Amino acid sequence: MLPNDSLDPIFLATVQVTEEAVVNAMVAAETMKGIDDHEVIALPHDRLREVLKKYNRLEK
Repeated sequence: MLPNDSLDPIFLATVQVTEEAVVNAMVAAETMKGIDDHEVIALPHDRLREVLKKYNRLEK
């Protein structure tokens, strides 16, 4: 049993690791074709970096 104030770092770590997992998935994604030749284009890494930098989510 932990007091609420002691849980704050755990919640923060959970948010950070989730954010990192989402970014990793976006970077690892590749262009692919699905059923009926529907194509999903991978995100361009340079554009992704621009957006992450704009919102202060890119480490220096």
